[in-house]
Amino acid sequence: MTRVQMVPNGPILIEGPVHIEMPDGSVVESDRFMVAVCTCQRSKNYPLCDTSHRRCRNLKRAS
Repeated sequence: MTRVQMVPNGPILIEGPVHIEMPDGSVVESDRFMVAVCTCQRSKNYPLCDTSHRRCRNLKRAS
């Protein structure tokens, strides 16, 4: 069974490898043992997480 973990204010962690089908029909694949899927949609590597959610969270704290 594939393990999926929801991280509060962060990505969705999925045991890899994964094959992600995007709404436009394109496919993103990763053969990593653990894949972080972006939920904030700020990642420059979307749909894969690049930790942009951390920068956004830190900016909110500084305000």
